[in-house]
Amino acid sequence: MAKKEQFVSHITPRSEDFSRWYTDVILQTQMVDYGPVKGTMVIRPYGYGVWELIQKELDARFKSVGVENAYFPMLIPESFLQREAEHVEGFAPEVALVTYAGGENLAERLVVRPTSETMICEMFSRWVQSWRDLPMKVNQWCNVVRWEKSTRPFLRTSEFLWQEGHTIHETAEGAEEDALKMLEIYRELAEDVCAMPVFVGQKSESEKFAGAQSTYSMEAMMQDGKALQAGTTHNLGQHFAKVFNIQYLSKDGQLEYVHQTSWGVSTRLIGGIVMTHGDERGLALPPKVAPIQVVILPIAMHKEGVLEEARKLEDRLRKAGIRVKLDDREQSAGWKFNEWEMKGVPLRLEIGPRDLENGQATAVRRDTLEKFTLPLEGLEKAVLETLDKVQQGLYDRARTRRDERIFTVTNLEEMVEAVDVKQGFAKGMWCGDAACEAELKAKTGITTRNMPFEQEHLGDVCCHCGKPATRLMYFGKQY
Repeated sequence: MAKKEQFVSHITPRSEDFSRWYTDVILQTQMVDYGPVKGTMVIRPYGYGVWELIQKELDARFKSVGVENAYFPMLIPESFLQREAEHVEGFAPEVALVTYAGGENLAERLVVRPTSETMICEMFSRWVQSWRDLPMKVNQWCNVVRWEKSTRPFLRTSEFLWQEGHTIHETAEGAEEDALKMLEIYRELAEDVCAMPVFVGQKSESEKFAGAQSTYSMEAMMQDGKALQAGTTHNLGQHFAKVFNIQYLSKDGQLEYVHQTSWGVSTRLIGGIVMTHGDERGLALPPKVAPIQVVILPIAMHKEGVLEEARKLEDRLRKAGIRVKLDDREQSAGWKFNEWEMKGVPLRLEIGPRDLENGQATAVRRDTLEKFTLPLEGLEKAVLETLDKVQQGLYDRARTRRDERIFTVTNLEEMVEAVDVKQGFAKGMWCGDAACEAELKAKTGITTRNMPFEQEHLGDVCCHCGKPATRLMYFGKQY
């Protein structure tokens, strides 16, 4: 009992230390644990359950637009990365190498997959022959290794899980359309499934993916005002196609290079969900990604009929497609309330002798902690409707919080105040100069986030350097 009681121990207040709060929450709710190798994590069943639901939602969306799943080796010949200079330069600091295997030194060092563009390009070059083979769209669910110096579970680890999609097309227009289409799928996932509001737009030249023609991102604001890059898509143009000789015979009988995209989201999304919705009690999971959507707690379950009715309710809700758990452990009701609130279960149903007499269940929403009753007759429909309200309530709360912390700025002083003092995003005009961007980051730690597709004209000069401005940009500090 003493060991179990430790679960409901103190969580560091968000206002006191947001970083410590985050770590306390993900460890105490048993989402994750630290791996034996520095910088790695073990995703525990509760955390992996969230990832499985994200996978399910994304996989269906991918397949609806013609993407097929495949798998590619995690060991990549080092020479593959070296073929594209910008690509190898971008990943060199994070690359892990295998130099010894099978009792001998390897003739060529092998890179442990940091991303799969080079491997998949090699295979595309073998598979594509004519325009009839295009477009070709593949995705893989896998792990990648990037040797990070500073790590935090889910947000930045040396090994993490993700999906990476890769497509090749006949035309530049086809590749650009696909990069934007996948970004919209990511936006739907973030906002409609994870209840996490995002800005979608184009990254700067300096922040784009190594070797890409252009990179697009979705940026979310966490409760401490920092930005989380929650997903990216890349129009790779023909750079990799020319390096890896990915050619096809066109309708005119000419050999042409393909146009290419790649795109990915990772288990970083789980960290984003925690930091977007959690509170002093712990997690607050959106119903669409909650491994347990409803927990049933029998109150005074030694009383006649209580446990029996609770089991019937569990069976009814499960048959209605609801992820439900009956907690019939010999623990106090208060302890259970605390635990399931900490684990962020969207809806709690309590059933006791008085509830049985009145033909009802007592319900508690995790997002608002509102307590109300639901009739046992037709309970399935009422529960589904309540879960929809919780999902929308979490999104609305996060959207309001974010929008209140976006500040229009016209100069550096206002930008620093917006980001460092008010702890939010700065929105201002930008010159587009990489040198301006680098100087801003070096002086303040503030980075460009993205240029939203919905542009506004807020002035004619850059809010940092004062040069003529070309685009509206969001600025912030990032995870």
